[in-house]
Amino acid sequence: MGTAVDDAAAEFHAFFEAHYAELARLAHLLTGEADAADDLAADALLALWHRWDRVREAGHPVAYARGVVANLARTRIRSAVRERRRIALFWAPRGGGDEGAADGPDVPAVVDVQEALRRLPFRKRACVVLRHAFDLSERDTSLVLGISVGTVKSQTSRAVAELQRLLGPETPAVRVRAAVAAQRSGGER
Repeated sequence: MGTAVDDAAAEFHAFFEAHYAELARLAHLLTGEADAADDLAADALLALWHRWDRVREAGHPVAYARGVVANLARTRIRSAVRERRRIALFWAPRGGGDEGAADGPDVPAVVDVQEALRRLPFRKRACVVLRHAFDLSERDTSLVLGISVGTVKSQTSRAVAELQRLLGPETPAVRVRAAVAAQRSGGER
């Protein structure tokens, strides 16, 4: 007979084994950074372990774990954006010269799905990844992200439209959804 602590540890270990890879894939799709995905999944699972008594009693511990990953990814993206802005300000040319100014992003005719996902704002990216790569319902996606079902619907629709624009006008929405879904099982992780 095991103690309650042993039972909780065994239950968490089973949860870890069952969901770590999925959480790492989610982190990879949300951040676009393969190196950071394992760290974010591990950090999320560590946070869950610290609250495991409450998490395991919750109705949807996997949804809770996905929410933690999404929040950690959002924080990481925001930090990266702030750092890039600081670097850009530091290296910005002094004076009014136009030397080597870029015209903006030149989106090629065929854009890799991961690159297109990186271009989406976080909420749109999270909605389309959770809905199409992880096959979550609109309700489950709203629970993970802490937003309304209506917001999930509108953000997913807008994200698919944006992906269509980024991938080229000849790419129908069905192919965009299929390409995003393909990122779940394969892709570079």
